[in-house]
Formats: sequence, structure tokens, C-alpha cells
Amino acid sequence: MSTQFDIPALIDQMADEIRQKLDINEQTAMVGIHTGGVWIAQRLHKILGIKPPLGTLDISFYRDDFTRIGMNPQVKPSDLPFTLDDRDIILVDDVLHTGRTIRAAMNELFDYGRPASIVLVTLVERSGRELPIEANIVGLRMELGPGEHVKLSGPDPLALEKKSNA
Repeated sequence: MSTQFDIPALIDQMADEIRQKLDINEQTAMVGIHTGGVWIAQRLHKILGIKPPLGTLDISFYRDDFTRIGMNPQVKPSDLPFTLDDRDIILVDDVLHTGRTIRAAMNELFDYGRPASIVLVTLVERSGRELPIEANIVGLRMELGPGEHVKLSGPDPLALEKKSNA
């Protein structure tokens, strides 16, 4: 069984919520987590008209499980074309599940500097958290059972699928 979702509508909804919750100014920067988080961040960055260029993170070297699952064969360099010190960062990912990706991303961000704040934005927040990490802005919340997962594919067009192994 597979379910499709309206990604452009979810991104517009998230952009509206970001505008309501944040004072976006010249100190606001956006960072997307490779790969799906970058795709979402690219769209949000454009919609919100954020001035500093979009930053990207590849958290492969910061994961706490790469010794178990191996290194991602497609490691990309992180690119933060602005200083993080005293800046408000909007951190964007596609799916928040265990919280381990976000923990790794925050560890990497702090290696680059000390932001004034970090706001976490995710397209999907699903059940299964292992770490006490919560998104500030979420496009869609899902309770998934064993054998169920969600996957974002893209970048053009973006598609989110909920799949069940049953």
C-alpha cells in the first residue's frame, strides 16, 4: 500500500507558519540537511526570500551509527556560505524519525560557530523518536507502525510516499 501527499501545499503551509513564528531578517539563514532536507529548504528559501545563500549539511561524518551501517557512498561536502555566530538558523530536514540526524546536524553546526538560535523545520514528523528532539514547524505528523516508513524523492518533482511492507 502506498499513499501520495501534496508536497507544494505542505511547503506553502510550512512557509506561512515560519513567517508567523519568526522575524526573518538579515541575520536569518537557512540550512538544509542532505538530501531531502536540501530539496525542501531550496523551496522554502525561495518562498521566504531569505537573503543569505542557502547552506547545506552532509552529516555523514557526524552520525553515531556509521560504524554499524557504514559510510554513505555519496558523501557531499557541507556548505555554509555565511558565519553562524549570533545568527538565527532555520534547520530543515525532510523526515524527523529517531532524532539522530538532527543531533548530528546540530553537532556539525556548532563546529562551525555559535548560532543565536536554531529553529527545526521538517516536512514530516513520524513516530519512533529515540532522542528528545522536537521540530518547531512540521508539515505533516504521522504515526507509523512496524514495517511502515515514509520516503521523499526528488528533487523535481518532490514526492512523499508512505509505504507498508504488508
